[in-house]
Amino acid sequence: MKLQQLLSLTRKAVDEYEMIQEGDHIAVGISGGKDSLALLYALQGLQRFYPNHFKLSAITVDLGYEKFSTEPIAKLCEEFHVPYHVVKTDIAHILFEERKETNPCSLCAKMRKGALNEEILKLGCNKVAYGHHKDDIIETMLLSMIFEGRFHSFSPKTFLDRREITVIRPLMFINEADIIGFSRKYQLPVSSSRCPIDGLTKRQYAKELLHQINTENPGAKERMFTAILNGNISSWPPRTLHPRIQQKKETE
Repeated sequence: MKLQQLLSLTRKAVDEYEMIQEGDHIAVGISGGKDSLALLYALQGLQRFYPNHFKLSAITVDLGYEKFSTEPIAKLCEEFHVPYHVVKTDIAHILFEERKETNPCSLCAKMRKGALNEEILKLGCNKVAYGHHKDDIIETMLLSMIFEGRFHSFSPKTFLDRREITVIRPLMFINEADIIGFSRKYQLPVSSSRCPIDGLTKRQYAKELLHQINTENPGAKERMFTAILNGNISSWPPRTLHPRIQQKKETE
């Protein structure tokens, strides 16, 4: 995937779900993985021509794993003229040394987001962008149906009233395979995950299940995504379609 396509699909999400308003200060959560780095590329590129002017700040929550370096991320942020902040934590030590968690994902996410939100408020940001892509949204829907018995996935835009922060997901229309291609083409400084249970989670199960379903039924992934977009999920905001797309839907 080329940069132009990344920017086009990012703007599509931003426009259709009104993710960015004039004067926003958006925190970009950077884990060091391909998705968050592609998100930084996308928002920094969008910043140059989007009609609503906004500021960016990049934040990494350092979980405390050995051999995890933020230097390549810092260098990229410097090239983009995006302020970069690292929040040092002992989350990895707490989870695997003190508590010896065997299923740490939920607690890890809660602690990581808590540390991230504190830094966001300290910097005066009113929004935070996550690097969730199309596959993430579909996988979350599968997990919700299988383990919770409901049709649900995380929203493109969510207001956290207790923190007064709005979460946005600008990569929602982009396939994971395209992000992988973009990462390779533009040589993003990706840091491999240091988590000892990476690849052994329910999320990985959903990823493999989605791949199997789409392999056996070509096009199934796109149809599932369409079902989510049209599914009237209660937590999702209204979608504003481009006039040409709206006209096409009305004539079908």
